[in-house]
Amino acid sequence: MTIIYLKNSIITFQFMKRACEKVYSSKETINSKQDVFVGKKIYEHMKKVIFIAVLLVVFSGFKSLNRVDKIIAKEIKEVFEIENFNKEIVEIPIEVNSSLPVKISETNFYKLTANQEYIGYYYFGQAYGKADFFDFIVILNKDLIVSKVKIITYREDHGGEVGSKRWLKQFIGTDYNQELKYQKDIAAISGATISAKSMTNQVNRFLKTISMLHNKELL
Repeated sequence: MTIIYLKNSIITFQFMKRACEKVYSSKETINSKQDVFVGKKIYEHMKKVIFIAVLLVVFSGFKSLNRVDKIIAKEIKEVFEIENFNKEIVEIPIEVNSSLPVKISETNFYKLTANQEYIGYYYFGQAYGKADFFDFIVILNKDLIVSKVKIITYREDHGGEVGSKRWLKQFIGTDYNQELKYQKDIAAISGATISAKSMTNQVNRFLKTISMLHNKELL
């Protein structure tokens, strides 16, 4: 997650810098020595403003990432009743990863260990609501059974009921070979139909991915 955020910040900075350079170099706006002087001043000022803006964005982003990491760590500790744990990136061969319903990366799927013993995995995913994505995690025990599902960040004003602990408890105990049916295995939510369906679908896609990896003896 941190790597992705930094890449996006760098891209944003480069884009804004090029925009400044374009303004400064434009023949239509620089027609005299005085224009050149003024143009340089504006260009230098804009560079400073952009730099400060990017720093603020990066800082706020790190605060957000730190909050997310703390929430995830808290959930893992509660599920496994442990004080400390380590997470390891799960590397999947490219040819296998390309065939998976959910693509595994260094930012979304981790193996968990405590006291040098394997205890399970966790997945950081996204589902789509009515107008925006929301973030969630799925924690698996060592038998690859769902131990916890939690909404980490919900970005819409409506449909937030999908984050209800009572509703999310329905996913607990699901085996990686199961496929959950919305309105049968997972109850519908009035006012959050789109988010609830999307969440159910994304969990199913993740469990299908786990099943395929397990069958290939990669987990």
